[in-house]
Amino acid sequence: MSSRLQGKGALVTGATSNIGRAIAAAFAAEGAHVVVSGRNQDRGTAVVDEIRAAGGRADFVAADLDGSPEVSNALAAEATRVLGGRIDVLVNSAGIFPGPTTAATDEATFDEVYAVNVKAPFFLTAAIAPAMAERGSGAIINLGSWIARLGIPIGSLYSSTKGAIETLTRAWSAEFGPAGVRVNAISPGVVRTPAPSESQTSEKHPAEVMMRGTPAGGSGTADAIAHAAVYLASDEAAFVHGTVIDVDGGRVGVAVIAA
Repeated sequence: MSSRLQGKGALVTGATSNIGRAIAAAFAAEGAHVVVSGRNQDRGTAVVDEIRAAGGRADFVAADLDGSPEVSNALAAEATRVLGGRIDVLVNSAGIFPGPTTAATDEATFDEVYAVNVKAPFFLTAAIAPAMAERGSGAIINLGSWIARLGIPIGSLYSSTKGAIETLTRAWSAEFGPAGVRVNAISPGVVRTPAPSESQTSEKHPAEVMMRGTPAGGSGTADAIAHAAVYLASDEAAFVHGTVIDVDGGRVGVAVIAA
């Protein structure tokens, strides 16, 4: 274990699977005490056990982030208690991705996706950032998405929520940055966890198709996103404010023309 986050307390939402899980594990490996948060007790316990087995510090706090201020406030309060009175790093990773087209999206789905993807991190940040600002230090990391800036014909609802998160990143940086709170975002490319029987390099999988024509040529791993999160949470990023870091295999910024 190294110590880039030694002595810091971190809350990671959506930490029971995929990107959130990888971030929680990476933070703990760097010395942070991590609150793993998610809806599923069994999966949360498994993540905590994995971190502790590797010599890290972690605790699970269950939360079904439904967008209500009450749930976000309760998670903030319990995480603060578990971490000994302060949260140094907040990672807003929890999110849902229903995939219907615009015409196939009903109002209930619309409201649910915005509640989880936008309202929940909004009110959680509102509950945590002021205490960071009062102390004069803290880091908030939001999870955006490459499809917030590169339109594709599915997922319009999800992409709009991630566009909102990237806008909030800049707005929160302006609001809380002068008080010492760094707010940044990571925009992941296609990151998937294949089924046990599925090849990582299967060209038939839609995720791989979406990464054709990029320098990476294929989907990424959750660990790649976690490395960027460690950087943004650490003092190495002390001069980084209001930035969205693309960790997307070049999907948004580069087009590779094959012969």
